[in-house]
Amino acid sequence: MQPFTTHTGIIATLDRSNVDTDAIIPKQFLKSIKRTGYGPSAFFDWRYNADGSPNPAFELNQHRFYGRSILVTRNNFGCGSSREHAVWALVQDGYRVVVAPWKELGGKRLPAFADIFLNNTTKNGMLAIELSEDEVQIIFNQVAAHPGLQATVDLEKQQFTLRGPDPTTFTFDIESSAKQRLLKGLDDIAITLQYEADITRFEKSYSPY
Repeated sequence: MQPFTTHTGIIATLDRSNVDTDAIIPKQFLKSIKRTGYGPSAFFDWRYNADGSPNPAFELNQHRFYGRSILVTRNNFGCGSSREHAVWALVQDGYRVVVAPWKELGGKRLPAFADIFLNNTTKNGMLAIELSEDEVQIIFNQVAAHPGLQATVDLEKQQFTLRGPDPTTFTFDIESSAKQRLLKGLDDIAITLQYEADITRFEKSYSPY
């Protein structure tokens, strides 16, 4: 897995809440036994017309988002079924960072991302950043005002910086173990292999009889 330290890229905005994993990668694409090739099918039902041509009404098909690698969206992104394919599709479609806001409802703080989706981002080298609704709205406003707007994300410093005419920096929280996994580029297999010597020693000494 590619380590994540800093990243600078164009921001694309998806002004939709409660985007579930079936919208990110529809169920018909889960039949594949491979972990590759999902990128072109990300947001398939919104992204394409019935004849397979790009749907010009879909936000992310706008020319100003060409080459984007940072996705900024609304609350509860990645809800629905637990399919890891949703994160595979986003990563393979070129996204390295996804940003969404937490939301207060009835005195409770609702997280920006569904739990399983959030765990899957860490396992696949994509950074998920949770900001406040006001901060995310600033990003939406700045992207609308400045086509091609870029941001720089510094994981070590936990900072998200808009690189427009009026640079703005937001700080974000991240669970410490997730941060270290991303910085070091460790997926589940790589974490296990850190204990390869212990595993080998156990296998040599263990007898089932």
